Amino acid sequence: MRMQPAQDDVLTLSHTMDKLLSQDRIQVELIPEKKGLFLKHVEYQVTSQRYKISVYRRYSDFDVFHEVLLQRFAYRVVPAMPPKRMLKGVLTSVSEREFIEGRRRALGRFINLVARHPFFAEDELVKTFLTFNGSDVQSKLREIYKKMGDEFITNRIATQAKDYLPGDIQAQFMTSRELIRNIHTSFQRLRDRAEKMAERSKENATDLLMFGRELSTLGSDGSSLPSLASSQSTWRTLRKSLKSLSVEFAVLSDKAAQQGRREEDDVVEKLNLFLDLLQSYRDLCERHEKGVLHEHQRALHKYSVMKRQMMSATVQPKEQASVEQLESRIVQQENAIQTMELRNYFSLFCLHQETQLIFIYLPITSHILGAFVNSQVQGHKEMGEVWNELQPKLGCLFGGSNGLKPQF
Repeated sequence: MRMQPAQDDVLTLSHTMDKLLSQDRIQVELIPEKKGLFLKHVEYQVTSQRYKISVYRRYSDFDVFHEVLLQRFAYRVVPAMPPKRMLKGVLTSVSEREFIEGRRRALGRFINLVARHPFFAEDELVKTFLTFNGSDVQSKLREIYKKMGDEFITNRIATQAKDYLPGDIQAQFMTSRELIRNIHTSFQRLRDRAEKMAERSKENATDLLMFGRELSTLGSDGSSLPSLASSQSTWRTLRKSLKSLSVEFAVLSDKAAQQGRREEDDVVEKLNLFLDLLQSYRDLCERHEKGVLHEHQRALHKYSVMKRQMMSATVQPKEQASVEQLESRIVQQENAIQTMELRNYFSLFCLHQETQLIFIYLPITSHILGAFVNSQVQGHKEMGEVWNELQPKLGCLFGGSNGLKPQF
């Protein structure tokens, strides 16, 4: 992309992905719920590695934080919030537990993306959310935003953004947007496959456990074989072996469950993190087109109507007061249009930087692939060790000493 000379290159982001990831690491953990009058209220412990402090936050606190962050940084990628979904009963069903866990993970991704964003990381709103231990963090956040205003007001080059934009900014934006849309689609498919693999590992854990339990049930059956059975003594020996094998299958089940958690934590979560960022970029593009540009067009239309009214007033006799009022409104509208034009250029300026941010995060692909390969290597190694330990114990089942299968 064509940029300004280095001394004026405020448009280019110099960050690397590793630098962004090292900004902060935030843990969002579910703490024991507090019972309200009718519902149990979910609360989270938010721990910032950077600030070395833990604070307690409700979903509504995250929601207000997201609201003021979006108002302050309307021209930046602000990740979306997971849905609130009003709880209709106590948190005992599997579906409710899964929802609460999924929301906890999503809130963790949200706050980590925010805390690592090059233009959010040092902002007072972010610091307050991560460190404020007062009784009403929501009021505090709104108070801070009211004092500061949005980024267009506080950014030192906002009104000069047009001077830093390349001449073909619109063409660059359209090309990058299409590329990022395709990347988004591919990563969604990768995430869907990774989720299925993690789910299969969990299902494998359940099947192994049930398989072992059935062996134990079979081995615990004390019923004697009828006299016509020629293998009574062999069967008694087999039953003892079958019962003991359930322990090994329980270990295998535990290893498979660990594999599923690794795939979920190390692979699916990383994919979801990047997908959250990609989706927030798409949301930003829509805000730019439906917000700033649309408002600018509306203002221009209103201005043209006023100009026509003014021309009509000069042709037809009107009261001096009404003409002066119309002139005043036209001046106000001209000022509003000028401000909107400046905001439009600043929005494009920010879009250009946020597009770079997406590309800076692209090397996360190697992190995801590394996590995927490592999880498979570790999982197969651990499972293989248990299977190898199990094999010699099958000797008595097959009448041999090495656990080899008989030929049928």
